[in-house]
Amino acid sequence: MKIDDYKLGVLYAAGAYILWGFLPLYWKMAEHVPAWEILAHRIVWSFLFMMVVVFAWRKWRAFLQECRSILTDSRKLIGITLASIIISINWVTYIWAVNNAHVVEASLGYYINPLVSILLGMLVLKEKLSYWQFIAFILAGIGVLNMTMHFGSIPWVAILLALSFALYGLLKKTVQLGAMFGLTIETLIITPVAFLYLAQTHLSGGGAFSFQSFDGLILAGSGVMTAVPLLLFASGAKRIPLSMVGFLQYFAPTIMLFIGVIMFNEPFTNVHLVTFSLIWSALVIYSLANTKLLLKLETKLRFRKRTFEK
Repeated sequence: MKIDDYKLGVLYAAGAYILWGFLPLYWKMAEHVPAWEILAHRIVWSFLFMMVVVFAWRKWRAFLQECRSILTDSRKLIGITLASIIISINWVTYIWAVNNAHVVEASLGYYINPLVSILLGMLVLKEKLSYWQFIAFILAGIGVLNMTMHFGSIPWVAILLALSFALYGLLKKTVQLGAMFGLTIETLIITPVAFLYLAQTHLSGGGAFSFQSFDGLILAGSGVMTAVPLLLFASGAKRIPLSMVGFLQYFAPTIMLFIGVIMFNEPFTNVHLVTFSLIWSALVIYSLANTKLLLKLETKLRFRKRTFEK
């Protein structure tokens, strides 16, 4: 039986988010390797894997044309360079969080991410918040403030992950590159720096990589683990509505949350519960912001407000 495009899109996108959700288990296998070294390997092996994909799919001519187009357009070049730097910051923060018992906080970051994207859209692209989007953003802000006040420190891992990924999305929106060429060019730009870092690390006798070791296999496989979910997501996103993508994106942080609490025994206190409840409520409101139910409720609230003011 042939699967229609919509069902195939859901399977691809869900597969991507499920893989991203289970990614902490992969990085945990190399937890004794410094985060910056893992990042450097992830960049280099992702680039090598993507070049294999480009050649295997016979896209190398189109890839070269895309590279020439970027080199002749300073706006695109700056945008894709910034995107490569920002996604590298996101990756190393995520790897550090997983290997330093902050998976729960990392999951919070990816729950917050859509709401940070709303804020950036409002500030940078001059997009207007709807009534319910504004309510969702306020609830999320209260949630983060609750955690900050009770633990005495800003949840910087969550905020940095949310902000970096939202900025990355914003830059990708302005540059407008497909997933395949986008990841290939982003890793191409940052690979020389990553390679020099790895060379210096190995020359000083501190590198963890070896083809005969388990660590070497994990580090070499990081390219596949990075590229496969992204390619699945790209294939899925073009087949299904944005609303379905928005729903499926919560698979990843939900899986991460359960992994952090159940498998890694990270604490989940009443403070976490209140914060996550506020975030989850904000996300439900955000997801339903344009539905008839909330639009009718908004109309009633505005009518009551005008009546009260009179």
